Amino acid sequence: MLGRQRRILLLVTLLCVYLAPSAAAQQTTKVTLDTSETIFSVMTAINACGYDQELSVSDPVRAQIRAEVAKQIEDSPEAGAAARQLCRFYREHQQSDSGRELAQYLSLALNLGEPPAFVPKVKDADLPPDAFNVLGVVPALQRFYTATNLHGIWLRHQKDYDALISRNHEAVAKMLLATDVYLKIPITGYVGREFVVYVEPMAAPAQTNARNYGADYFMVISPDHGQLNIEQIRHTYLHFSLDPLAMKRPSSLRRLAPILEAIKTAPLDENYKTDASLLVTESLIRAIEARLEPGKGKDADLRREQKANEAAKEGFVLAPYFYEKLVAFEKDPAGLKDVYADWLYYIDIDKEKKRASNTEFKNSAAPEVVRASRPKAELLEQAEIRFSAGDLVQAKELAQKALDTQQGDSGRALFLLAQIATVSKDMQGAQGYFEKTLEAASEPRLQAWSHIYLGRIFDLKAERETALKHYRAALDAGDPTPATKAAAERGLKQPYEPPVSRQQTETNEEN
Repeated sequence: MLGRQRRILLLVTLLCVYLAPSAAAQQTTKVTLDTSETIFSVMTAINACGYDQELSVSDPVRAQIRAEVAKQIEDSPEAGAAARQLCRFYREHQQSDSGRELAQYLSLALNLGEPPAFVPKVKDADLPPDAFNVLGVVPALQRFYTATNLHGIWLRHQKDYDALISRNHEAVAKMLLATDVYLKIPITGYVGREFVVYVEPMAAPAQTNARNYGADYFMVISPDHGQLNIEQIRHTYLHFSLDPLAMKRPSSLRRLAPILEAIKTAPLDENYKTDASLLVTESLIRAIEARLEPGKGKDADLRREQKANEAAKEGFVLAPYFYEKLVAFEKDPAGLKDVYADWLYYIDIDKEKKRASNTEFKNSAAPEVVRASRPKAELLEQAEIRFSAGDLVQAKELAQKALDTQQGDSGRALFLLAQIATVSKDMQGAQGYFEKTLEAASEPRLQAWSHIYLGRIFDLKAERETALKHYRAALDAGDPTPATKAAAERGLKQPYEPPVSRQQTETNEEN
């Protein structure tokens, strides 16, 4: 019996069929199909309290488990009391949208440890907002788990969960292979990264949820008539493969800010309207999905192109651009990782902004599978993007909110507020923020550039000795980049003089 052990997707057999033996010998696991007693416990608990979404089309095991839990509640006064306490919390935190209702509990479950303690894996402040919203259910969940003997029910139905994984193993493996072959990326594992697909029939089949925390991706999916939604697993796998490419190129993405202005009326989640990396990745994924649509001939090609255009109407306005690139890419031996940087570089900002402005957006967009594609630090990333786009008001508001709610690195937030004050010609405010950055930041780059800017401020105040101390401190901060060293050495040679026409880009010199 597999029990709690992970069921690894072994692709060696498939690889031996499609690839040379040398390539097959290097295969390691990229995706894990698994089950989780913690997720099972949370989902079973809310089922007992009225979570009935798509019950009629769920796998039969869901109804069986619900019946067993209901009998425990009926037969045991202790279980009944535990259920009432749990369900009171559930009712008080119900969402009007069934998707968000499920999402908040799955988000919490992914951040809880093993039963019966269900200890959070991270600090409360580091929990996703939706998980934090229902964190208070944990004491009631602990009591409910013990009183209803959920562990015993879990053990009895392990064979049912194992059967669902076995039934879908080959389809998922084939999809992974086909996706890797299309992208021309190595058929190997990602060192230090993890993508786990949890099979949980206690959730509604149509409401798949995925999360990424740092480099790791987790997906909770329920079978529909015994089958997992392969397209949604592929969508999340594409995020797993492509998100890191965007994250490594912040400078290339900053120049796309004008395109974000053109999608303000699109029916997208606000994150896409403020974060170019999210927009780029989702647009590319939609284009890939369009190209992978089955079929041959002109009619099939028209359907594929139409699918990319439909994605643009939802707000993913770069999907047609990437679609055009993919057509040529399919005939090129280079892999996606090799061409990705060039694709970003050659985006014609004016052309794509005009195309976006001329797009008639739909009234609504399809819900995104990867609901929370960034941890809480995303608020600060949005602030930095708005700053790069010249939107100082929005940038300051987001940076201050990130600081007040302790989302992300406080040193980064303070440094950004200092930059905003600098561009706004608020010398006193800039000095205060740079000094606070020195107290809060541990990153050498932030330390060094805070000293450099403070040196310049004191030069402007004609306090040369104090300025020199800051320039020396910048050299000693430990930032090895040439730009940092050159700026500090210039400050030591002669007092700082601002240019006649000061541009916002000057504040980004340290980048």
